[in-house]
Amino acid sequence: MSSVARQVGERCDVLVIGGGPAGSTAAALLAQHGRHVVLLEKDTHPRFHIGESLLPCNLPIFDRLGVHDEIQELGVLKPGAEMISDATGRSIDFNFATGGDRAFTYSYQVRRADFDAALFANAQRRGARTIEGMRVTDVQFDLARPEAACLVAARSAGGPLRSFAPRFLLDASGRDTFLARRLRLKTPDKRNNTAAVFAHFRNVTCRQDEMAGCISIHLTDDGWFWVIPLRDEVTSVGFVGNPTAFTERSGSPRDLLFQRIRSSPTLQARMSDARLISEVMGTGNYSYRARACWGDGYMMIGDAFAFIDPVFSSGVLLAMTAGELGAEVAHTWLDNRSKGRQLARRSERQLRYGMDRLGWLIYRINTPVMRQMLLAPNNRFRMRDAVTSVLAGHLRGAPGLRLPLLAFKGAYHLLSCASHLGFALPEAPGADFQ
Repeated sequence: MSSVARQVGERCDVLVIGGGPAGSTAAALLAQHGRHVVLLEKDTHPRFHIGESLLPCNLPIFDRLGVHDEIQELGVLKPGAEMISDATGRSIDFNFATGGDRAFTYSYQVRRADFDAALFANAQRRGARTIEGMRVTDVQFDLARPEAACLVAARSAGGPLRSFAPRFLLDASGRDTFLARRLRLKTPDKRNNTAAVFAHFRNVTCRQDEMAGCISIHLTDDGWFWVIPLRDEVTSVGFVGNPTAFTERSGSPRDLLFQRIRSSPTLQARMSDARLISEVMGTGNYSYRARACWGDGYMMIGDAFAFIDPVFSSGVLLAMTAGELGAEVAHTWLDNRSKGRQLARRSERQLRYGMDRLGWLIYRINTPVMRQMLLAPNNRFRMRDAVTSVLAGHLRGAPGLRLPLLAFKGAYHLLSCASHLGFALPEAPGADFQ
């Protein structure tokens, strides 16, 4: 018998594992519904995290949580994104104001330590019981206890083992993927096997025009850089590359990051006077997805369910969207299991659709055809507006831009076929298909 099975367990309606954007969002909304929620976070806020660039479609969620003003104070206004090609020096702006949603035409760049701490504190204000420094160590589902979905064991540093008996469990454990690993549901995304190395700098040259505050994506031959301006003249810079970009390296993560910066002519020009002000960190095996995100009495949300390449800054939006859906599933499940199951199925389909919508672009970001299309300056048939709507986080499709996005995909496939047949791509492809 496992140690957790011998415990009685502190009862609650919902136990949330993980106090990041997904977990804090779900806990706040459930507490607002009057549910008894316990939110466990293994670390202590504030703690460093990447994923600092937010999307316009985050803003309605901030409004529903009542934290918009607070996030605005923490962040740098983000009007859109720019993409820059090392191969050609060509660049293009994606202004969110043209993304199809006139209500939300901007977003923010934030330090995740402050952002996550604000969401966690908001969950506490809304009535959730929050516990920091508490790591979940075990879970037992095979229980003949109608009053609890499972028994969860957790321990703080040097503290005694504690157990919780929730009626519903939300796993928002992030890249720890607590349940997905234990239930053997986690599968790597072989179509997008990438890793990253990143740090914070000062004295990085950033935009000072109408696109000031935008995220910059520098496209290299085997990956891409992010450049994210933060408050206090700090800039987050990271490189995301395919496996060969990392397996063929020598030296430390710091050596790799600086070598990659020096090899990028467009980024090196912006970082000639840059000064490193943080540790250089790295992470691997970026993309994965669980085969299912819910079961009897539990649901995985945010990165605990799936993670995709962050080139389009979708991580926080997907996490908070999943947090909202998870809260709704848990709230419904507690009153009516049959309806809860129906909602869980629908929510999983919605999350997978949103990831697949982004994934279609992500899986092709390193192909010559896609790069030329993204860097083309024209907007024929509103195809660029449609792409901008995806970059703004419209996971279901912005009104009036679904057909333009289909046209963009069709143009991509036609040009890809032409390329495979040996036809040269036009020097300025946008003039031909956009």
